[in-house]
Amino acid sequence: MTGPLAGIRIVELAGIGPAPFACMMLADHGAEVIRIERPGAKKGGPGGDPAKDILLRSRKTIAIDLKSAEGIGVVRDLVASADGFVEGFRPGVTERLGLGPEVLLEVTPRLVYGRMTGWGQDGPYAQAAGHDINYIALAGALHTFGRAGEKPTPPINIVGDFGGGAMMLAFGMVSALLHARTTGQGQVIDCAMTDGAALLMSMIWSFHGQGLWRDERGVNLLDTGAHFYDTYACADGKYLSIGAIEPQFYAVLREKAGLAADPAFDRQMDPRGWPALKERLAAVFVSRTRDEWCALLEHSDACFAPVLSLAEAPAHPHNVARGTFIEARGVVQPAPAPRYSATPTVAPRMADGHTDTDMLLNGLGYPADEIAALKTGGIVA
Repeated sequence: MTGPLAGIRIVELAGIGPAPFACMMLADHGAEVIRIERPGAKKGGPGGDPAKDILLRSRKTIAIDLKSAEGIGVVRDLVASADGFVEGFRPGVTERLGLGPEVLLEVTPRLVYGRMTGWGQDGPYAQAAGHDINYIALAGALHTFGRAGEKPTPPINIVGDFGGGAMMLAFGMVSALLHARTTGQGQVIDCAMTDGAALLMSMIWSFHGQGLWRDERGVNLLDTGAHFYDTYACADGKYLSIGAIEPQFYAVLREKAGLAADPAFDRQMDPRGWPALKERLAAVFVSRTRDEWCALLEHSDACFAPVLSLAEAPAHPHNVARGTFIEARGVVQPAPAPRYSATPTVAPRMADGHTDTDMLLNGLGYPADEIAALKTGGIVA
């Protein structure tokens, strides 16, 4: 067994997006995750192929009819030997299925019951549909993303679904599992993407409260307002990123860009000069290709990196040296992170479309005739 979560068993009700990512994280770090699919349900997310869906890696899968009493009984039997349970439905759905927290915590008092929603289990929006863009909007985060004078731009679905949702749930599960190990007491985790997205903005709220952040887009230190914290086009149409905030790093950037003697760049932290200095820097960076800038700036303290595409990132020498990306069954994907010195993470295993029905039911002690009856009746397929 590898991974710091070896010996932990999690039962996951199949969903898409953030809840599967949280369970992928738990599986990557050694937990045994049993994913419950509906018989005949389309797998792999919208238009997806389960064999290529990275979020489904490293799981055992069983298909159970959650509309049948027999199926619900199998789920409860699985939970009886589990440490955690994860679901990502609207509030009240698992209660109507007979799999709500009160029922499952009675089955397993030490159980950590993780609930993933956009709006949370209560509040005026709790029963409304929504997606990442809506959750980060309500959290006050989306308002800050974008350039000056332009409309808010969602950073795909990273902040709500995965940062504010999945990672918060994974952290909450591990925290509550530690508590359960110490006390024997299980509990329910109400993980809302609005809450998590708001929490991710803590530093910006701190800056704003100190008068260091204007409540508008594209005029601040970290939102592309500053000339020394932005992306710039190169002569070949590719881009580089600059983040030279500290004075000593800013000095290196100026020296490498041939601007060390230009007094216009002396007042680094004066926002009044940022727009003009950004135009000056843009003219400098567009004079060379990205590779030429890499040759000049790499391995210096200019706080620089090339902006790599999805096709380019896995082949970059730094990523190759660290094994940041790996390939499993022909699918290139990010490797588990972070790294551990004593308990290495689990090598990803891609879904193969098969279920682990017999193995799991045998492990629960079901007699052969009962297993055959369940499968023949279509309860477990």
